[in-house]
Amino acid sequence: MRVSIDVDRCQGHGRCYALAPGVFDSDDLGNGVELNGGIVPPEFEVAARLAVANCPENAIALDEGT
Repeated sequence: MRVSIDVDRCQGHGRCYALAPGVFDSDDLGNGVELNGGIVPPEFEVAARLAVANCPENAIALDEGT
């Protein structure tokens, strides 16, 4: 599984890194960034899905194929 954040859509609400701190972090402006090159470790897959579902701007894409 892999995640990616659309930096043009992200508004820095912080829900992604609050809900899935093993998958996301914040940059200097408070916008979300992917950890581990966007690769989601198996133990964080549920948290990653929760973060995707709770992003107000739908700025996070989830690729289940990886």
